[in-house]
Amino acid sequence: MHRHPSRQRERISTTHLLGWQGAAAMSVSALGALLAGSEGALSALMGGLVGLIPSLYFAWRIGSVRGGRQASRFVSNLYRAEAGKFGLTVALLAAVFAAVPPSNPIFFFVAYVAVLFTHWLAPWFKRERPAPESR
Repeated sequence: MHRHPSRQRERISTTHLLGWQGAAAMSVSALGALLAGSEGALSALMGGLVGLIPSLYFAWRIGSVRGGRQASRFVSNLYRAEAGKFGLTVALLAAVFAAVPPSNPIFFFVAYVAVLFTHWLAPWFKRERPAPESR
């Protein structure tokens, strides 16, 4: 079943999404530096990386197989990538809290959640904005 080209959804580039996630992590890090100094910035940076590294892994893992004739292989790879992303997230959270506990957990979790929300808000970033009307 083919859709009319004007009705097809535009896909969001993985590179753009990862860039927005990195920008979210860096923004919260900058905010942490302004409000809590280097300890807040480091905590936010760690939180952002705990959210960003599993996303990078997922993008790398899923990018090797496309849909189409290999649909069953794509779905299998999708499940493996998601399981790996979840496992990597758990491992990174455990490593951060065991080895280098964040000195400011609020900035850590704000950055982590900001990276996750960036993925959820990606369709909003892609949305076409109306052009300003000229008078």
